[in-house]
Amino acid sequence: MAGVTDRPYRQLCKELGAGYAVSEMAASNPRVWASEKSSRRIDHAGEMEPKAVQIAGSDPQEMADCAKFNVDKGAQIIDINMGCPVKKVCNKWSGSALLQFEDLVESILHAVVQSVSVPVTLKFRTGWNRDNRNALTIARIAEEAGIQMLTLHGRTRADGYTGDAEYDTIAAVKAAVKIPVVANGDITTPEKARFVLDRTGADAVMVGRAAQGRPWIFREIDHYLQTGTHLPPPLVAEVRQLMDEHLRAHYAFYGDNLGVRTARKHIGWYVRDLPGGEQFRQQMNLLESTTEQLRAVDGFFESQWKHGERLQYRLAEEMLAA
Repeated sequence: MAGVTDRPYRQLCKELGAGYAVSEMAASNPRVWASEKSSRRIDHAGEMEPKAVQIAGSDPQEMADCAKFNVDKGAQIIDINMGCPVKKVCNKWSGSALLQFEDLVESILHAVVQSVSVPVTLKFRTGWNRDNRNALTIARIAEEAGIQMLTLHGRTRADGYTGDAEYDTIAAVKAAVKIPVVANGDITTPEKARFVLDRTGADAVMVGRAAQGRPWIFREIDHYLQTGTHLPPPLVAEVRQLMDEHLRAHYAFYGDNLGVRTARKHIGWYVRDLPGGEQFRQQMNLLESTTEQLRAVDGFFESQWKHGERLQYRLAEEMLAA
């Protein structure tokens, strides 16, 4: 979710029902802390609490120093990334690549926990590959080191994002430790959230890719878990206003030049499942100013009124099939 869960988007997700949102992955290498990109990733100004920063790296002392640096800048929780499967991260022996080296995992976890006074959590995968699943061992190491919560993505590093998430491993980890366990992977609907909680016994679920373009999924899941009933799709008028506010916050965060380019992916996700969404996305990607982008998005959602007062995702699927 690097490049997605920036401060404006985290704030939006929290406002729409997410109980917790973690920053983009911040590198532990101190040489990049002052860079513009890294500074944005750990910027929490005005963000709803709790403020959680995720750090990544392979050197225990660098990770400890990075944790202290971020706590000094306002982080209230430090999350350690041992789950990212991306090659450029794993090639530096960070992210899920670390799962191959249990002694190093132990050293990093102890170093970080001992370096800060705030809670430290761990995000990881079930193993390096399907022949080397060691989530239970990593979980026990983490609990012994003082990690306060585990978030487990139900795939190995080799799986990437292919295939189905394995929930039995998450259930086994939950049964083996006393600290909270959060289940992650393929949670795309309220019903799936309920299924995963029941199947794994996890204390919570974490949503990633399914929230891209649908940040209201958090309130939909929360409502379903509490009542067993579904919220209706959001009103066109609500999403029209939400998009305007999100884009303006995005531009303010990145500046106009970078903001108009980085906003394109968010806009594309918002409209992809709506009638005319793909055609609009292609046209919108040619726009070069924030003013044009705002006007185009507003016009697109104005056009959705002809399909009803609420967003019509099913209609888009039917039109595509036709």
